[in-house]
Amino acid sequence: MSVSIRSGFERIPAYRAGKPAQLGHDGLSAKLSSNENPYDPLPSVLEALAAALPTAVNRYPSIAAPELTQALAERLDVAPENLAFGAGSVEVATQLIHALAGAGDEVMYAWRSFEAYPILVQLAGATPVEVPLDASGGHDLRAMADAITERTKLIFVCNPNNPTGTTVSHAAVEEFMQRVPEHVLVVLDEAYVHFNVDADSAVGLDFFKRYDNVAVLHTFSKAYGLAGLRVGYAVAPPEVAEALRKAAIPFAMSALAQAGGVASLAAEAELQERVDVLVEERGRILEGLRSAGLPVIDSQANFVWVPAGAASDQIAEVFAARGISVRCFSGDGIRISVGAHHENDAVIEVSAAAAALL
Repeated sequence: MSVSIRSGFERIPAYRAGKPAQLGHDGLSAKLSSNENPYDPLPSVLEALAAALPTAVNRYPSIAAPELTQALAERLDVAPENLAFGAGSVEVATQLIHALAGAGDEVMYAWRSFEAYPILVQLAGATPVEVPLDASGGHDLRAMADAITERTKLIFVCNPNNPTGTTVSHAAVEEFMQRVPEHVLVVLDEAYVHFNVDADSAVGLDFFKRYDNVAVLHTFSKAYGLAGLRVGYAVAPPEVAEALRKAAIPFAMSALAQAGGVASLAAEAELQERVDVLVEERGRILEGLRSAGLPVIDSQANFVWVPAGAASDQIAEVFAARGISVRCFSGDGIRISVGAHHENDAVIEVSAAAAALL
């Protein structure tokens, strides 16, 4: 081929989506590899989508997303100019990186954390700075503060962290912010915030309202169950939000996505009932895996993390044979999404066989 691909592009890893599940011995097929909401959309959300459909396909959506902007501004008690949208929070993270960092600039995050961070940073031509998690699988914010240089432009703090499910405390983030220079933007990525019941956990909006260099990422993909529609947003200082709108892919958030977001906000009480069930199921999985002998970390997300080290691939194969697809990070561990009740039963059932490989 005569076309020349950008130098160094071959070193950028591709994002790996969660694998679909194969049929197990009793016909089970449980895709627990992508942290998806296992429940069908609420009837009220489906009605809103159906009403929006006739004009949502052949016409471009509103870039400004006025209805969703107004609903979220009221819900979060922020100004409309503080909101910027994208096709999922990962696209908004992309906007942040492109708007704030370029060649020679550094973007910091904990590792292991959200798999897309290093990909997005390198695609922007910036330099990723990875700070190892602490022994408990959480952010080492003191080490991250020590790693700040004059080239640091952006710091992602994933809370709860993907894939470990750990949280950062309010006190730890407060101490961290005191050491972060005012020109460095700290992004509290809260994709899993709705599942977080840790009373000591930092709350992104609290820090946004107190610091001029804080932004918060949220998504409708997880708790709201709109992963296929792609709705994400940032709460950011006005000048940052304006820059994100410049960096956004035009029309990336469809009219269906916007309608689904507005309807989901209106149905939050009903959606909370589902979140409560998922949190309860998460506890049941944690207890079952521990009883079976698997080393599992307490989670505040809709998944659990098993730091299985070198046995990770083998353990993932044990789950796959049962018809359960989990997310395997070779050499580190496996992440298991919380599914429907019968899927979680199967996870617990096979965990003893998995533990035998350690």
